[in-house]
Amino acid sequence: MLIVPADALQYVQLPGRRSADPLRDLDAPVSVRLVRIEPGPGRRPHRHPHSLELVHVLAGRGTAWQGGERHPVGPGDTIMIPQGVHHATLAAPGTALELVCFFPHPDLAANIEELDGPVLDA
Repeated sequence: MLIVPADALQYVQLPGRRSADPLRDLDAPVSVRLVRIEPGPGRRPHRHPHSLELVHVLAGRGTAWQGGERHPVGPGDTIMIPQGVHHATLAAPGTALELVCFFPHPDLAANIEELDGPVLDA
């Protein structure tokens, strides 16, 4: 059994979000990312060329944008994003979104492409 304590997480700033990758330095066949998205200026979409992404909303409210469609999301919702599809999750005004993102791919750094546009607002 492996337990990664919450106080051992190292959050980094990515475009439009802060995230921690608790399995990053382990030889795991999957990737997990803990993400916090603050309300504010727009965000650009990204994509995962090598796998789908499952996103579970822990807290907050916002909008899931995928391929030009927008859907409201909130605590307890789970989102499945197909491999290679442009997407972004945006926090609603006045609230932060907290997400757990799961990827059936071992190297998240090699499985993400930040895109130039469009800039999205919740």
